[in-house]
Amino acid sequence: MCKFVQPRSEHLNFLNHLHQKYNNNLEDDYNQDTIAGLIQRVSPFFWVIITFPDKIPAGFVYLDNIKGNRSTIHSCEINTCFSPEFWGNYTKYCAKIFISNCFKKLKPTKIKALVYPQNHRVKAILESSGFKKEAELKSETLKNGKLQDIEIYSVYKKDYEVRNEN
Repeated sequence: MCKFVQPRSEHLNFLNHLHQKYNNNLEDDYNQDTIAGLIQRVSPFFWVIITFPDKIPAGFVYLDNIKGNRSTIHSCEINTCFSPEFWGNYTKYCAKIFISNCFKKLKPTKIKALVYPQNHRVKAILESSGFKKEAELKSETLKNGKLQDIEIYSVYKKDYEVRNEN
């Protein structure tokens, strides 16, 4: 099981380590956010993923590029990062729980994810959670000094609800 909690001071070392280790997979060359800056920028839409009942930090998830306002979210972009020991089925489980909670509580029309084409693990998790590839943006950014394509995956609330009726 998992819980999504607001970050607290006891999580900061874990979050900083994870962010520094995997920032190359998360961000392009232009992003200079530290974990503290990221949390501040996207607050209150940043959560630490905690195993339950053991309360071990497993990763983090946040919503960014929110369209709408704080009371009515039309669309948002999801970003996440997990410690390697939690990759696989646990990551897929947490993704499904988070997406479901997001649609129920925040009620966006659409949730999207921007993914580097070579990140097959993330694309598989998104697809297992109901996301579909919507577009590929050629040479969209710089990553490690080279032009980088970005794929956009999305799931719409109406499609998600139909898919998860059973």
